[in-house]
Amino acid sequence: MSLDFPKDVDLAAKNISPFIRKTYFSHSPVFSNLLNTDVRFKMENLQVTGSFKARGAVNKLLSLPKEQKRKGVVSASTGNHGAAVAYSAQKLDVSCSIFVPKDASAAKLQNIKNYGAKIEVYGEDCVESEIKAREVANLSNQAYVSPYNDPYVIAGQGTIGFEIKDQCRVLDVLIISVGGGGLIGGTASYLKSVWPDLYVVGCSPINSAVMIHSIKKGEILDLESKPTLSDGTAGGVEKDSITFPICKDNIDETVLVSETEIKNAMISFIENERLLLEGAAGTAVATLIKMKDKLKGKRVGVVICGGNVSLDVIKNILN
Repeated sequence: MSLDFPKDVDLAAKNISPFIRKTYFSHSPVFSNLLNTDVRFKMENLQVTGSFKARGAVNKLLSLPKEQKRKGVVSASTGNHGAAVAYSAQKLDVSCSIFVPKDASAAKLQNIKNYGAKIEVYGEDCVESEIKAREVANLSNQAYVSPYNDPYVIAGQGTIGFEIKDQCRVLDVLIISVGGGGLIGGTASYLKSVWPDLYVVGCSPINSAVMIHSIKKGEILDLESKPTLSDGTAGGVEKDSITFPICKDNIDETVLVSETEIKNAMISFIENERLLLEGAAGTAVATLIKMKDKLKGKRVGVVICGGNVSLDVIKNILN
């Protein structure tokens, strides 16, 4: 399947609607006044499983033939993607195995188990567990559900744009955090097909910005990542990822933010919006604040991509 915007996203929006929430695209009086601009937050922190990932996972599983569904699906993730695949499999009555590394946190594993998935512990890190998951999927002829490198997943994430289009008249700027590129690729491509003049800003933490550095270089790079509050966007990009050309074509500006900027942005959002957000969403809010002079007087949308943040992280950022 090659992606056809906006057609594939329109179809995905129709197909996944019984299984996901149409999240608020809320005007923020506090941030609008603070930054002298018109700010709206797309609240994917209120999505099922606590992040946007359910959109792509549901769309992918719905696309599978009946025979493939009977065989079950396999994926690898310790975070939002694992929970999203597990949720989707439960809703569609599909068996599901999620591979995780030995050091996966108990809290994240419990979130995946809550949706009935089978946990397979393998490897010292996420790379090793993903390699094993793909190997098992190939040997058993089961579908492997990628977190971003899949057209159905990208189209599913693009349904955020489908909703935004109906929730406001027009935007000047859209800010989205960047990991593997599925979220910004799907959403930006869809909205640019509707609003060609939309200016898209992709942002990442300084400590892990593989896609952004790859875009600047013109090829997918193999770079080391440092620890970051934005763990949802951290890590590498697959060498053959279909998100790379999509991101390269649709991101107009890239911004890198420090851990201190992410931390302060998370505190500001929690204090003013009275809602939790995770580090990847904090990256987008930090970029909004960092760009305040450039955004003055603009109509700005910011995707709050998830709210799965642990109590320990909240304690740490408040200390």
